[in-house]
This record gives sequence, structure tokens and C-alpha cells, in this order.
Amino acid sequence: MMSKKWVLLTNDDGIEAPGFEMLVKSLNKRGIAIIAFAPSTNKSACSMQINLGKPMDLHNRDDLIANWDLDASVGCHLFSLDGTPCDTMIVALDGGLGRVLPGIVPSLVVSGVNLGPNLSQDSYHSGTMGAAREAGLYGMPAIACSFTSFELEGMERGIEGSVQLVERALDLLPIIPQSLCRPHIDADAFHVSKWPMAASTRNNKDAMEMLLHAFQHGELMLNINVPPTWNGEFQTTRLGMRWYRDAVQFGDDDGTVEARFTIGAAYIDTEPVHKGDCDSVAKDFASISSLANWPQTHPLALDDELLSHALEQGTDGFPLWLRG
Repeated sequence: MMSKKWVLLTNDDGIEAPGFEMLVKSLNKRGIAIIAFAPSTNKSACSMQINLGKPMDLHNRDDLIANWDLDASVGCHLFSLDGTPCDTMIVALDGGLGRVLPGIVPSLVVSGVNLGPNLSQDSYHSGTMGAAREAGLYGMPAIACSFTSFELEGMERGIEGSVQLVERALDLLPIIPQSLCRPHIDADAFHVSKWPMAASTRNNKDAMEMLLHAFQHGELMLNINVPPTWNGEFQTTRLGMRWYRDAVQFGDDDGTVEARFTIGAAYIDTEPVHKGDCDSVAKDFASISSLANWPQTHPLALDDELLSHALEQGTDGFPLWLRG
């Protein structure tokens, strides 16, 4: 039997990205055992892309243990995969970890810390969030972590806020996830939607228990965004509302193509939303959103009434259900 909890790390910026290095170092200093299965190169904004039928090489990156001055006695194994963020989770959770590290099973997946925000509609494009969601599909509790600036200044705030959430979640998880690789798919589990039947109204205590159970079994993921101006406090949020304007730039072509385009927004419009993640970070809070991993009509989906309880927060700003 394993005697300690391991955190499986990935990201979409690549294993040598500054945010990933800082996260590894911080977790190591806090005495948290980690295994990294991260992309070999930057794979930002690839959502849930996967490589089908294409061989992908796994590289031992334990050279980074010395380079990053890590304490190996805490527990630290670093690998990079020539694939996407979702590839790293599929490979790791569906046999890859057992192949290279037999006997070690992660208790939690953490994706990030991403350089740049993952708010609102970014949830559809983000490789950071895509990896966390993929882990959830495999029955793993997972957290996506992002720093809302594209500049490194203040990144230590993004790391600190993320690590505090990781520590809180890790305390509430068993050493061995009960639903890893979905050995028993239970569409009648008490926390999943009974759609198309009408959702029942739960009391608050039952809802908190159900949400924690959903997180532990991979039906619910956490998404944290920490701004560079973080005030040290957290808020429990939902996805906010924003839109990328003038997202297509027109470039000069050499006459061999019809036209040349580059995607990259000129500016962003944000609309106020009650408990929105965009609104929260704009006020210097770290935003924590509880997001369902499965589409609304999937048998393992969570219904709207239950998710409304996920917006309740404690006095510390963390989701109330995350108190156990």
C-alpha cells in the first residue's frame, strides 16, 4: 500500500516553462510528492486535442531535479511527452505511469501554472483546462491553475494561490482515487444528474457532500485564476462573460496564397456577471470555479440545481463544499 499522496502534474506551456518550474519547486518545498508528465514543448490553446495512432516518445527529465535544486527525498519524478496536454493525461493514467513508475498512483492531477488567464470562454480553448478535464474523464480529481498575466512579474502570487488550493484539496482526497480509469461506471451515483427526470432539491449539507464526492470521482474540476495584483484573498466564482475583439489580423502575402491571417485579439470586452471569474480577478481576488467535466446530457453530468450550490463560499473565499 502507498503511504503518501502523489500529485500528477502537467501543463500546456511545456515542461521547462517558468510557471511549471516554479510550481514544481513550491510543491517540493512544501513536502508534496510529485510526478510530472508534461508536454515536451509549448502546446498552448490546443484544448483537448489528442494524437491518434501516432507514436509519442516519453523522456526522463530527472536532470531537472538538480537543475531546479529539488529535494528528491520528498518524492519527485519528471517526464516529458512529445504530445499534447491531453495526451500526457491519457498516457499517464491509462498505463504509462504503471510502466515507468510501477506502484505509484497519483491522488490528484494539477495542470499549470499557466502563463496567461483561463477565464470565461477560454475553458473551450485552454490546453491547461483541457488536461484537467481529460483527467476527470479518467476518474481523477483535477485542478487547472492559471496566472492571469502574460508577463512573469508577479508569477509567485499565481504559484502561492494555486498551491494553497492544492493543499486544501489534497487533504480531502484518499490516497488511491476510487474511480481511476472508471472501473465501475455508475450512472446512478448519488451525485450525478437524473436527467431527463426533474432534479430534486437538496438541503445544503447533502449538496456539499455530493459536490465533494463529484470532485473526488472526476465529475467536477476546479479552475483557479490568480492575478498579478492578487490581494491574498479568494472568491468562489462561475465562468464570466468576455469577448475577444478584432481577433483576426490581416498580413501581407507573397502572392502564392489567397490571403494571410493571424489570430490574436486586439482587445477584450468584459460584461459584468454575478460571481463571474473575470469580475473577481479584476478586483484582485483569486477566482476559484467549480466546473462540470461532462456535457449536460451525459449520464455522468451534474445538474444545474446541484451546481448552484457550488457557488456558495466559506469565510475564506474557498468553495464551501471544499471544507469537507
